[in-house]
Amino acid sequence: MADAMSNAQAQQKDLKSGKLYPQLIKLAAPAALGMMFNTLYNLTDTWFAGQISDQALAALSIASLIFFLTISIGNGMRSGTSAMVAPDVGNDKKDEVLAWVNNAFGIGLISAAIVFVLAYAFGPMLLSYLASQQAVADLAWEYLSIILFSNVVFAMISVAAGILVGHGDTVTYRNVLMVGFFVNLGLNPLFIFVFDFGIAGLAWATILIKIASAIYLIVAVKNTTAHWPIPAFKWARWQKLFAQIAPASLNMIIIILGSFVMIKFVGEFGDDAVAGYSVGLRIEQVLLLPALGLNAAMMAMGGQNFGVDQYQRIKDAYHKALKLGMVVAVVMIPVMLFASPSLVNSFSDTESVATVGISYMRIDAIAFFAYVVFFISVGTLQAIKQPNFPMILGAFRQILIPVGIYYLLVVYWDFGVNSLFYALVGVVSVSAVILYLYTNRQLKKLIADGCMAKKIIQLNECSGQLRLNLTH
Repeated sequence: MADAMSNAQAQQKDLKSGKLYPQLIKLAAPAALGMMFNTLYNLTDTWFAGQISDQALAALSIASLIFFLTISIGNGMRSGTSAMVAPDVGNDKKDEVLAWVNNAFGIGLISAAIVFVLAYAFGPMLLSYLASQQAVADLAWEYLSIILFSNVVFAMISVAAGILVGHGDTVTYRNVLMVGFFVNLGLNPLFIFVFDFGIAGLAWATILIKIASAIYLIVAVKNTTAHWPIPAFKWARWQKLFAQIAPASLNMIIIILGSFVMIKFVGEFGDDAVAGYSVGLRIEQVLLLPALGLNAAMMAMGGQNFGVDQYQRIKDAYHKALKLGMVVAVVMIPVMLFASPSLVNSFSDTESVATVGISYMRIDAIAFFAYVVFFISVGTLQAIKQPNFPMILGAFRQILIPVGIYYLLVVYWDFGVNSLFYALVGVVSVSAVILYLYTNRQLKKLIADGCMAKKIIQLNECSGQLRLNLTH
């Protein structure tokens, strides 16, 4: 525990000085690597679903949305648990650390169990609402009804990962994601084609991998804390955990609900359109990983207790991160424009599926840098402990505004599916500009307030020194 803290202190000291470009790249690269394997895991499932059938591809798309919704609280638990554990690790309060560990596992078990019951009760209804054909909804439930049983396991993984991060260990979870990706490459064809499980094989492969991952991470927690975690149920601690978990979970829920909105309107053009859009989206998520790494880098820049002078450094880091993001966009936009046919066709050789996937990638390439700006700005605002505005803007960007626009385009004016993608580009671009202006304003305000506070302190010190001199 002491070694973890000394490493964290050394990193914090390094972040307060030195050249920003190397630091940003150093922080972004490992974060992007960990997210890469998690994204590739999902992309692998998408590819194998496409080898089963186009209906299976569409089914996996809508079933995954519901499943991601069920584990959204777990994603919040990772950051929430880390936030509560880290300070007591730093202060060497071992009893407090163990109390947070045990209560985090307790809250994880209970919340996952509640979500499981709700998902099983309402899952079939939601699938029928999202799918344009009942056959696709039935295939989606074949997958979802199995993978929902891993909901509790996902929660345990998130809690364990948060505990390890709180101790300064980001490598173990990254390695778990990496190994899981490669094992998934082997188990998917085994369960789908050898055992003839069909789309359910994807779910069984994930369950086995996540159970093994949970066991490994819990053992790592035991080795780190010298105690096996025992779920605890102390309401006072649960309240504090919820205060940290809720913002991250709510942000994830907003993103998933926004995906529900898009899938529903794309589904008006058939399940092949849903399959094509989902393939294009998955590929785009891989291309955006460097930007997500910069998001994590900016959050890390605010991970220490900055003094007033350090806000200027965060502001400088923000603008340099945007320049790095521009480099990412210059590299990735041509991929979206010119490589999209070969990339999408590798998932499905059905023309109607490929047409939608290619169109989505080429149109959304217009907004690629807007996504980069959005991710980096969100990370910066989290670094300065102002996460609320992106969450509010996200609700408008993902749900409230798109619902009205998409309804007009598809239902009222009867435009084609590409109109949805152009509307998405417009909403994302405007949101990115708003968030960029807001982030700049908040940074300038913090710097100005810090300068004013510094002047007041200096004035008080001068006044005190003057009174001292007059006294003598």
